[in-house]
Amino acid sequence: MPTENTIKILTKSKNLVLRVSKGHFATSHSHINYYIDVTMQKTRLSEAQAVAQELVSYYNSSTIIDTILCLDGMQVVGTCLADQLTKGDFVSINAHQTIYIVTPEHTSGSQLIFRDNIAHAITGKNVLILAASVTTGYTANAAMEAINYYGGRVAGICSIFSTVNSCGNIPVHSVFKTDDLKDYASYPSHECPQCREGKRIDALVNSHGYSKL
Repeated sequence: MPTENTIKILTKSKNLVLRVSKGHFATSHSHINYYIDVTMQKTRLSEAQAVAQELVSYYNSSTIIDTILCLDGMQVVGTCLADQLTKGDFVSINAHQTIYIVTPEHTSGSQLIFRDNIAHAITGKNVLILAASVTTGYTANAAMEAINYYGGRVAGICSIFSTVNSCGNIPVHSVFKTDDLKDYASYPSHECPQCREGKRIDALVNSHGYSKL
C-alpha cells in the first residue's frame, strides 16, 4: 500500500475484505483521500468468488444478462459472477443460458471501443457493467455510451466500491459503499483541499494500482 495508514474493512465473510489506505492521491479525473486497493479481489480466486456471491444477489429472475463488461481488470470477478448467474439453482431467463465476458479497448482519447470480432457480444445484448469502483462515474458513463453506440442495452452497473447510487438512470450496486468509509472524498484537482493546504500527493493511482511520488 502507498502509505502506512492501511485499514481493513471486514465483513462476516473472511474472504470479503476492503483494503484502503488514507492519504492524498491523484487519479486521471480527480484527487481522492483514500486509495481503494482491490488487487486481491481481482487476483485471488477466493476473494473474487466472495465478491461475485455478494453481487449476484442484486440480480434476480427479472434481469436478463447476456454479457458482463469488465472494467478495471475485473475479469476474474466477472468470470465468477457469470458462474454464479448460470448455476443450475439460480433462476435465469437468459435465452442462451451462457454469458459472454468481455473487456473494452481504450483509444488514446479514453473512448471505449470493441473490435469487429468481439462487438457481437455487445450488439443486441443485455450488458452488465462490472467495475472495481464507481466514484466520479466517469468510466461507468463512458461504458454506457459505448454499449449504446454498439447497439447493446445496459442491464445494470455493479462494483466492489461505489460512492454513487446511480449513473444516469441506472442503479449502481456495490459490495462496499460510503457508509463503510464515511469520510471518503473526491475532488476535481483544482478544488482539492489537501492541495490547498500544501500536502504532497502520496501516489498516482489508477485501475492498475499506484505509483508512489
